[in-house]
Amino acid sequence: MRVLFVLASLSALVYAANILVMVGKDGGLTYDPASVTAKKGDTVAFRFLSKNHTVTQSSFAKPCQPLATGVDSGYAPVPANSTAFPEWSFTVNNDSAPFWFYCAQARHCQAGMVFALNPTANKTFNMFKANAMGASGSSNTSTTSAPPLAGATPPSTVGSPNTATGITASGTAAGSLNPQANGAPSTRSMSSVVVVVAVVGLVSGLSM
Repeated sequence: MRVLFVLASLSALVYAANILVMVGKDGGLTYDPASVTAKKGDTVAFRFLSKNHTVTQSSFAKPCQPLATGVDSGYAPVPANSTAFPEWSFTVNNDSAPFWFYCAQARHCQAGMVFALNPTANKTFNMFKANAMGASGSSNTSTTSAPPLAGATPPSTVGSPNTATGITASGTAAGSLNPQANGAPSTRSMSSVVVVVAVVGLVSGLSM
């Protein structure tokens, strides 16, 4: 019985996926891919390739406004001709609800720079993007890194069940960006180790 438990645990690690999302690819206001499906234990990493973008959690109803208890990568300025790119990631610990994100820079969100994790048939990525492009008001504008980017962080996971919201985060770390050299891995690759850089307070915008 003990051997079977160990084998099952190892199997869960082996099949945890690393999902890579390119932010600002080719200088565009995009996340590529813009929508992904992830399972519990998967890691979603955002690699910032150009300009100065964020990955900021929002809700389906208010796509261009930060969720008060959500996570935020902070601003990630990338100088022209860079060969090393900042990266921010989180591990999914609940795959039963959707999560919504946007770029908080200027009016990037209203231009359609949004991202969906595990959208549903009733709340699709296209619906979320349409909400964003029809949103009024503007986001922040920054040319420097926000405080959450500073310092290393201990491992943490996101999406633990919560009786009030259905999802909450474990751990107390703030966001952190780690520079990554050029030469990206495949968008979805198998890994025997789940690497978690940062996040705290991730909650679902499902009922927002």
